[in-house]
Amino acid sequence: MQSSHYSKHLAALVGRREPFAVATVTRTEGSTLAKPGFKLLITATGEVAAGTFGGGCPEGPIVEAAKLAIASGEPRVLRIHLVDTEKAVGGTVRETDPNEIWVQTNCGGTLEVYVEPMLPTRRVVLIGEGGRDDVEAALVHLGRLLGFEVVVVDPSPVLPEPPDEVVQTSHVDAEKLRLSSHDAVIVLTKGERDAAVLEAISRAPVQFVGLMASRHRARQDRDELAKRGVSPAFLDALRSPVGLDIGAKTPEELALAIMGEVVAVKYGKSAGRPALP
Repeated sequence: MQSSHYSKHLAALVGRREPFAVATVTRTEGSTLAKPGFKLLITATGEVAAGTFGGGCPEGPIVEAAKLAIASGEPRVLRIHLVDTEKAVGGTVRETDPNEIWVQTNCGGTLEVYVEPMLPTRRVVLIGEGGRDDVEAALVHLGRLLGFEVVVVDPSPVLPEPPDEVVQTSHVDAEKLRLSSHDAVIVLTKGERDAAVLEAISRAPVQFVGLMASRHRARQDRDELAKRGVSPAFLDALRSPVGLDIGAKTPEELALAIMGEVVAVKYGKSAGRPALP
């Protein structure tokens, strides 16, 4: 595979913020068409975006392993035994290690393949109302400190510390923001634009959506979103009032409570929040 061809497809996947995996042959034993250094770029849906292992050895099991690696975020080292039908069936029946894969083929050798998931940098997207907002400023600082890429969408932000990206607009376009399941969106619009902003976000597969609001305003916003036809699934997942209940009062404490909930969801932990009455 020409390096320019590989680089082109790699750059396209990164540019679209799509998760993918790189499967690299690290070692071979016996007869194999694939050689050390051969690579495959595999998307989260199982498409081979670029690369080859030579064409003679089935790539299906590698693709399935790559999809699991992308889902878990953990790399895998596979040993793929390319053997005749009898050995492939026997090996599959006996094998208990999911990284030992037996494949029926005429190659006759063994491949060692390192599968590395490549996931987009997790982002915290802050949607502000414009002007000075001490909570927004604290979230920028804490989000970056925790290793998130911080994006501020705000018509006129006033921030003492620059985020990673500023989108200076009052219109939220989920498609242009490339919102994905690796993003957490915090809505800080203070009432007037809540419903319009949340409706726009509801069309994107975002992992975490939180609205900073009083419990009374949160109920009003949910009612308005339901009238607009926003799905019950989105309304159930919406975190509002956003943030762990730690008794936060200052902007910095509120930012801590919010980012604590974001991190909990990132690692699949329950934030233990009470339901709205």
